[in-house]
Amino acid sequence: MRIVSLLPSATEILFALGFDREVVGVSHECDFPPQARNKRVVIQSRIPKDAAPLEIDRLVREYVSRGESLYAVDAQALEELAPDLIITQDLCHVCAASPDDLGAALMRFAERPEVLCLNPQDLGDVWRDILWVGEQTRRGRAAEALLERIGERLGSLERIVAVRTERPRVAFLEWLQPFYVGGHWVPEMIELAGGRDVLGRIHTPSFRVTLEDIVAAAPEIILISPCGYGAKQARDEYLSMAHPHEWNAIPAVQSGRVYALEANSYFSRPGPRLITGIEALAKVFHPSMEVGPEAERAAVPAAMVTARTATAASAH
Repeated sequence: MRIVSLLPSATEILFALGFDREVVGVSHECDFPPQARNKRVVIQSRIPKDAAPLEIDRLVREYVSRGESLYAVDAQALEELAPDLIITQDLCHVCAASPDDLGAALMRFAERPEVLCLNPQDLGDVWRDILWVGEQTRRGRAAEALLERIGERLGSLERIVAVRTERPRVAFLEWLQPFYVGGHWVPEMIELAGGRDVLGRIHTPSFRVTLEDIVAAAPEIILISPCGYGAKQARDEYLSMAHPHEWNAIPAVQSGRVYALEANSYFSRPGPRLITGIEALAKVFHPSMEVGPEAERAAVPAAMVTARTATAASAH
């Protein structure tokens, strides 16, 4: 079977199921596992790589308002790869290619490949998608084994979190300029890790909020997790911003409990590594908890005491 994955999370699932050779094409964002970078790229974003956050937001709004795609499919490359299966998504047309983006490219095929479209809304959907990919690729047993391992880690974490009495108020910021809060599976991840999301809503796409909304929610922990960013990039952007005095009054900022997350790996992508993201959140919420080294590295402090000490925080 020859497979093209236009979705980073699907690429992770496929490699976890052992499809190292069968995956022949990927999107420009498929960077895990590392060997995925060696596959032929068949899709690119129309958003410039060096665009500033505000410019990205503006361009995305313009494309969406015109009903235009953010992505360009290399129809010739896709045809040359001759896939039997293409995996894409219809959840977020900002995050990855949708079936509509494939339309013109698929017209070139005399015999069209099968298209599998994923659309997870919560963690249950993410786990079911792993099984679905396994069924469609005849790797059902491998998918079940992967889910069993995820379930064991989640069960162990839930038992530890259950005895914790503190459930901190949490704000998860998926974009900073302007502010957006995470939705879909993110509030559920926060709940499982022992926190309480004060702004996001499960099964709901990320949405824009104001500074006043964040201040009024009075989060005790702020998580900086811009979609597509690594932890260091997220921290650098946060520290580069000029925060008004109202920001300094937020409990999380006052106590220095502002953390930058490895969004690309553990939060934005609905794949197997969400379990590591949940473990990382549990460590942030309950610092005395023991987690694996990967989860330890998934969050870094983005402030020390208050936002006004950003210079000190950058050296932390």
